[in-house]
Amino acid sequence: MKNFIYIALVSILFASCSEYQKALKSEDTALKYKLGDSLYNEGKYVKANKLFAQIVPAYRGKPQAEKLMYLYCKSFYEMKDYYIAGYQFERFASSYPKSEKAAEASFLGAKSYYMLSPKYTKDQKETKEAIDKLQSFIDIYPETEYVSEANTLMKELEFKLEEKAFAIAKQYNTISDYKAAIKSFDNFLFDFPGSSLREDAQFYRLDSAYKLAMNSVEYKKEERLVTAKDYYTSFKKAFVNSKYIIEADEMASDLDEELKNYSNTLNN
Repeated sequence: MKNFIYIALVSILFASCSEYQKALKSEDTALKYKLGDSLYNEGKYVKANKLFAQIVPAYRGKPQAEKLMYLYCKSFYEMKDYYIAGYQFERFASSYPKSEKAAEASFLGAKSYYMLSPKYTKDQKETKEAIDKLQSFIDIYPETEYVSEANTLMKELEFKLEEKAFAIAKQYNTISDYKAAIKSFDNFLFDFPGSSLREDAQFYRLDSAYKLAMNSVEYKKEERLVTAKDYYTSFKKAFVNSKYIIEADEMASDLDEELKNYSNTLNN
């Protein structure tokens, strides 16, 4: 009985493969369309995609073209070929703006760019492009069911840009390039005023200013001490219960002690 079932399954498999191979070589576009649709519904996206690719040009301008193009685009997406999926979905949305699938296609096109976004440690060109695509989708289709997810994806991508900018500034601090660190943290705080990394950024800006001042040449030291103390004041005002507050207070004490030297010099 087991052998019979095995033979039957093998026979079905070979028949299916044979049918697919015949369709690939056939000149019958209707056959390719029908089998491609069936394979797509079975989740066999690679095979369906190959059949669709052969007949897309032949169906341009025909009633079936809209559905065919949608399935063609979606097959790339299901295959995780996001570069081509993004491009094809954009073409679909542009070619069929009144389609009931236009909003979905536009969203999946933008989401394809989101899927291409790399880790924050790498170049963020694709991340910025994905944000632009998602924002464009939201602007065009503000009332659709996909807007909530689009906003969630955008927030995730925007945080990735925050992580990237913070990591660059923090690296300057790590390698003791304190002037570059201060400038980078200033830019970060200006560019991302509502960031969840704001506390960390303000502390490490203070840390950079403190170290720069304490190790400064004499003729620049007083000015840098005052700047560092200003950063401390801003930090403590914003984050009075910060996890860094003890360390920040110790820095402030050192800064005050150093500034006393200049005060005593003036008094004498």
